[in-house]
Amino acid sequence: FVVCVIPMGFIYWKVQAFYRQSSREIKRLESVAKSPIFAEFSQTITGVSTIRAFGKQEKFSQTCFRLNDGFSRSYYANNSANRWLGIRLEFIGNVAVGCSALFAVVNAGDPSTAGLVGLSISYALEVTGVLNWLIRTFTQLESYMVAVERIDEYSRMETEAPTILEDNRPPASWPQAGTLTFSDVWMRYREELDPALRGVSFSTKPGEKIGIVGRTGAGKSSLAVCLFRMTEVFKGEVLLDGLNCKTIGLHDLRSRMSIIPQDPVLFSGTVRRNLDPFDERSDFELWEALEKVHLKDFVKGQDDGLDYPIQEGGTNLSVGQRQLMSMGRALLRKAKVIVMDEATASVDMQTDEAIQETMRTEFSNTTVLTIAHRLATVMACDRVMVMGEGKVLEMGPPKELMEDQGSVFHQMTSDSHAAEEFLG
Repeated sequence: FVVCVIPMGFIYWKVQAFYRQSSREIKRLESVAKSPIFAEFSQTITGVSTIRAFGKQEKFSQTCFRLNDGFSRSYYANNSANRWLGIRLEFIGNVAVGCSALFAVVNAGDPSTAGLVGLSISYALEVTGVLNWLIRTFTQLESYMVAVERIDEYSRMETEAPTILEDNRPPASWPQAGTLTFSDVWMRYREELDPALRGVSFSTKPGEKIGIVGRTGAGKSSLAVCLFRMTEVFKGEVLLDGLNCKTIGLHDLRSRMSIIPQDPVLFSGTVRRNLDPFDERSDFELWEALEKVHLKDFVKGQDDGLDYPIQEGGTNLSVGQRQLMSMGRALLRKAKVIVMDEATASVDMQTDEAIQETMRTEFSNTTVLTIAHRLATVMACDRVMVMGEGKVLEMGPPKELMEDQGSVFHQMTSDSHAAEEFLG
């Protein structure tokens, strides 16, 4: 049997070396093909009502089938490779046992060797089993290291700036006025893409209400991205009360401002936890905020009151109630700068009026940037900024811009169809 061990070990090594090269790549393909299935399933579940409303069930079903087919191909290839390895390992092991039995037959003339023959065959069975296990474990370990490769890839991705810079923290009272200044700001989302903002320059007064309008892709939401440093500018600077936002930590910056997005973010929990996630306010302040955003009657009508459970994403609330909840959260933050990113785009006119009333009364001393979807929204602002192709086309009081027949804003307001196209 010892005579067979050396060539058998060499053959084992060659088989596993050949298998490893293909198995590793097939496993990587399988892992890459699996992620889109979960992402597509999650997106489909989230937007199932919209999909049914537009009758696109067949399209999403075909997408799901295509992704499953792609995963099945790599999964089948991976299992086929495992069977390929298993057949060859079993064959080599059977050859080893067969050689041991053959040598036993050759030496059968000596009765004293009967025990050694049995021991040899027994060892041959055990050794081949151990070798099979060793080869499989080694190759599977290398295949599963693909997951570690992906984790390592994520760990090497570029991260955001530090949350806190201990040697450059703003004063506790900052910002006091809420004066915003964009000075020749250029920003792109990735190095290979064209700039989303091209030399944007403007400034606001303390407590001023600025309406921002423009076509889709004009750079309206990119202003909020720059302000909150979701993407860093590569030229120019953004100042808040004279302090360069790039010189402080992200937590110090973002905690001093608030944003009310078009799609409000609500967490699975209670009304209390959604309004005050860090448990910094009293119940009296929470009820006061709910009253100001016209939600007090709704919450008070629930048996649990402030402990009324909110489902994930706020699915048990209407879109308008979610927006008002987000506004209540911003109200409790008492921020000097608030960004409304088309916050009224998905609500009815009644809710829109309630939001505008709250903005006028409760945020009178707060600088508000309103990325508008409706002309009526920006007409109540102190000034309107019209954007196009990542630039500020014009800026001024809405009435003056409307009366100026050469202005872009006048063209928008003079024709309702053009206005809807411009703002939509």
